[in-house]
Amino acid sequence: MRMSVRLNLPREVDSVPAVRRLLRCALTILRVDRQAGADLEIALTEACANVVKHAAGAESFEVHLDVGEDRCSIDVVDDGTGFDPGVDAAPSPVSERGRGLFLIRALGENVRMQSSPRTGSLIHFEKSFA
Repeated sequence: MRMSVRLNLPREVDSVPAVRRLLRCALTILRVDRQAGADLEIALTEACANVVKHAAGAESFEVHLDVGEDRCSIDVVDDGTGFDPGVDAAPSPVSERGRGLFLIRALGENVRMQSSPRTGSLIHFEKSFA
């Protein structure tokens, strides 16, 4: 079985838990390992929260979920001002912010980040299931 969903969400805080719940439901239906599911939920939450906080100029954003029995692929796309995807610095241990991209890279597989000023950003990541 495979579930594919494409969501167009308003760039607001309430969109983050809504998309996270949808992912959790899909993972539960497909009986995905809890740890892999938790990793995906955290990575998706961080990607969406970054759009809400930083994608100035974007009114909405898209989330593409493709969940199968053996893997999940997620794209988060916005048309905001963009960011520097080359930033690879680990967050400060005392900072309460700046962990989003670090966590996505740590928890996801095949992570790809693209961004251009005034044309938006794409964060893509996957997770394979045992």
